[in-house]
Amino acid sequence: MKDRDEILLADDAGLSRRCELEFCRGSGPGGQKRNKSSSAARVRLIGSDFSATDCTERSQHRNRANALRKLRMSIALAEREKFTALRRPLCAVDHAEYPLYIAQLFDALAENNWSLPETGARLAATPTSLLKILSRDPQVWQAFCDRRAEAGLPSLTPRK
Repeated sequence: MKDRDEILLADDAGLSRRCELEFCRGSGPGGQKRNKSSSAARVRLIGSDFSATDCTERSQHRNRANALRKLRMSIALAEREKFTALRRPLCAVDHAEYPLYIAQLFDALAENNWSLPETGARLAATPTSLLKILSRDPQVWQAFCDRRAEAGLPSLTPRK
C-alpha cells in the first residue's frame, strides 16, 4: 500500500471518503433500541481487503469513529514499508498519530527481524523501553508476539 502513512494520518472525514461505509443493526444484548436502530458501523477501505466493524455504542457516529480507528490499527499492524525514521519519539495510545507510530515501529522491528536489541540500537532506545511501548496495547502486543513467533524467536513477557 503506497499511501499507508497518508491513510493513517487522515482525519475521520478524509478516511471516510476512501471507504465504503455501511450501517446496520448490531448484534448482541441491548434490547429494543439495538433491534430498531441501525447504529452498527462497517467500514471497508476501497481497493483493499481492510475492513472493520464496531457496534459497541448506541451512537452511529461513535461506532463509525471506532470502526475507523480499528481500520487504521489493522492497516498499521499489517502493512510494512521501508523504515526511515519515527515521526515521533514516543506517542500516547489515544493520540491521533498512534497508528502511524506503531506502523513505523513495526517497520523498524521487521527490518531487524523482530529483535528488540537490534531495533533498540537503531532507534537509540533500550530493549526494555521498546518492550514497555509494545506491551501497553494488547492488540499491538499480540501482533508483535505473532510476528516474533513467525520469525522463530522465543516469546517474551510484557513489561508494565
